[in-house]
Amino acid sequence: MMTLLLIIIYISFISLGLPDSLLGSAWPVMYGELQVPVSFAGIISMIIAGGTIISSFFSEKIIRRLGTGPVTAISVFMTAAALLGFSLSHSAWLLCILAVPYGLGAGSVDAALNNFVALHYKAHHMSWLHCFWGIGATAGPFIMSLCLNTGKSWHSGYMTIALIQIILTVFLFLSLPLWKKQQAGTASEENGAQNTSLSFSRVLQLPGAKPALLCFFGYCALEASAGLWGSSYFVLAKGIPAEKAAQWTSLFYFGITFGRFISGFLSMKVSDKNMVRLGQAVALIGILVLCLPFGPLSICGGYFLIGLGCAPIYPSLLHATPANFGREYSQAIMGIQMACAYVGSTFMPPLFGLIAQYVNIRLFPCFLLLFVILMVITAEKLKIKSEVS
Repeated sequence: MMTLLLIIIYISFISLGLPDSLLGSAWPVMYGELQVPVSFAGIISMIIAGGTIISSFFSEKIIRRLGTGPVTAISVFMTAAALLGFSLSHSAWLLCILAVPYGLGAGSVDAALNNFVALHYKAHHMSWLHCFWGIGATAGPFIMSLCLNTGKSWHSGYMTIALIQIILTVFLFLSLPLWKKQQAGTASEENGAQNTSLSFSRVLQLPGAKPALLCFFGYCALEASAGLWGSSYFVLAKGIPAEKAAQWTSLFYFGITFGRFISGFLSMKVSDKNMVRLGQAVALIGILVLCLPFGPLSICGGYFLIGLGCAPIYPSLLHATPANFGREYSQAIMGIQMACAYVGSTFMPPLFGLIAQYVNIRLFPCFLLLFVILMVITAEKLKIKSEVS
């Protein structure tokens, strides 16, 4: 039962990753057709992440009411519907409206699945699950670049991803009886682990909560900014053609995907805290390589290394949550951690959009560096209790 359910969760993580990198990879082509400034991507991204913040913040109540399985299926359906709308839209403001269900669909499912895995599975599964997210995130810009390279529009790229999401939605709804059986079989354990509800002020009072929330903020700010603005940075600062830039953006997500596959094995021997430290060091090296004047070699190598460094940070922080704050508080703080993470996704990419438009897009590596420094400081203040699983 748990093995089959784990397979379903792996598939769900692919669906979580598919839409995440589409906007950034397609934007160099989209903004001209939509007749908006390059910084407008930050507004769309902010609305998507804003919806995710809201659904993450209230995820504990939603999950408690509906259950993990239904929340997952409904959320993927909302994302699929929004993507279908994106593919049919020719208005930037309509994209802003569609961005609302796009974001709302991501928050609750993220908190639900991550907490379920943190409670029931070993650390290597958390890394491999987020590796599957990376497969989806890598496939997104690859599919988009394939459409652009074959003479199709960005609309076709969004339509392709929407159809994949619709198929995954059908699969998830068909799997609901399995979730119900699992929920009934582990009801007493789940109640013991998730029955304690905490307000936001109570969460802040928990030891280590503030640095944990800031660390999640810094991570998602780094990842979202790198994913959204990498392609535009390549085009506008490095003179790379848009089609090739969309392809190179996938190197960041490939780095995350490959890194999380390797991290799954490393986490069997290395503690969560040291996995976070390792990732931060590699991300820092990647940013430095990105700045080197070696043309495509430094661009591709640096962007891949940034993704590789990001790989172990998020899964390790998530897996440590029940050990850091107690199983009884894990679902409550998991949702707020997700909300704070998406605050970083909401406000930091638009902030760099303004920097790119009014100052210089060449400041992109420096912008990423700030969030690596923030993560290093806060992660060291957070006493991660979970050791090798």
